[in-house]
Amino acid sequence: MTSKDYLSQEEIDALLKQANSDTPSEPTVDDYLTPLEQDALGEIGNITFGSAATALSTLLNKKVDITTPKVSIITRSQFETEFPKPHVAIHVQYVDGFEGINSLIIKTRDAQVIADLMLGGEGNPAEEELNDIHISAVQEAMNQMMGSSATSMSTIFNRFVNISPPGIDILNMSNGTGVGSLPPDETLIKISFRLTIGDLIDSTIMQLLTVQFSKEMVDSLINGAVSESSSMESAVASAPAPTPAAAPTPTPAPTPAASPPSYDEMPAYAEPQMPAAGQAPMMPPMQEQGYYPPPQGRPYSEPQHYGGMQGRNLNVQPVQFANFGASAYGQADDNNLNLLMDIPLKVTVELGRTQKQIKDILELSQGSIIELDKLAGEPVDILVNNKLIAKGEVVVIDENFGVRVTDIVSQWDRIQKLQ
Repeated sequence: MTSKDYLSQEEIDALLKQANSDTPSEPTVDDYLTPLEQDALGEIGNITFGSAATALSTLLNKKVDITTPKVSIITRSQFETEFPKPHVAIHVQYVDGFEGINSLIIKTRDAQVIADLMLGGEGNPAEEELNDIHISAVQEAMNQMMGSSATSMSTIFNRFVNISPPGIDILNMSNGTGVGSLPPDETLIKISFRLTIGDLIDSTIMQLLTVQFSKEMVDSLINGAVSESSSMESAVASAPAPTPAAAPTPTPAPTPAASPPSYDEMPAYAEPQMPAAGQAPMMPPMQEQGYYPPPQGRPYSEPQHYGGMQGRNLNVQPVQFANFGASAYGQADDNNLNLLMDIPLKVTVELGRTQKQIKDILELSQGSIIELDKLAGEPVDILVNNKLIAKGEVVVIDENFGVRVTDIVSQWDRIQKLQ
């Protein structure tokens, strides 16, 4: 055989290209989003879910990490392949700022672990179906996550973003349940995150968005930044050119004062008045006490003293306080005490206190948990008219809460706290 009997490399490439063109190719994310839109969408997800991970970490008291997202697409025909086992689908509706649906898909086992941690467990639930209590716990966790995500979106897009309470469904492709809660579009944008919660969960959480909603967010982010930059440039261009400043006139150096400043060189003060007949004489002016008011223009933080207290004999003695011990207080007269028996007093039981910043208060929503400064089992404070008088423990009496007094604050301690 000669070399003419073989196909050249160009002919082989042409045949392969023709064969590939005959078979329809699967759509990719590049067919719907440009690389710039993909990067912008991934950055939005990175920021918003970073905030959501912080909220979930605070809620579960566990370290929560969410890695950089991966943007792809998924069609409805791929749902059965993508979710062969039942998953938990959480969907929220944007009611302010945007119009669209945001769906989160997590594995059932991950939802069980989150629910168990929410209910005070160790994160090792038994293999069983999610009951109503578990579903409510997961729904509350997702509510906190999506609420923090919406707050981050408000900062990113510089607009108020609000969401509806999240709905939750079991996505089971074998019987078709839960599919109706997902967006009805044939092709959806899938943003995948790797979710780790301590050493209990190392899984994947997916966010499903419509193509139109994804493009709307990206367009708002890019065009919003461009318009803001343009407005700043136009403001700088329209600003008047600064006029050259006039040369400052030299001021003569101050001469050192040889004597205390006179009243003419000081700020205007009220003239001392002579005492009227029959009145006690007034105190001497401040100059006679060794102090002069600051001259005009000198800040009051730098008072000038001329003279002083040197040479004066001062008789300084420690102050004597009365003894506030129990012996100083005798028994009250019973007749006088009876006059106060019908005065109502407000008794309050305080579980604990905490301090929050304004931004933390604004992020509170229904179901939020506020940590107090009291430990579990620690005695609570019993206040009468906002004054601490005793400590006790919480009890239940006939389905009502009560407090058993365990310690009475001594009279000495109460007196020490008087202001």
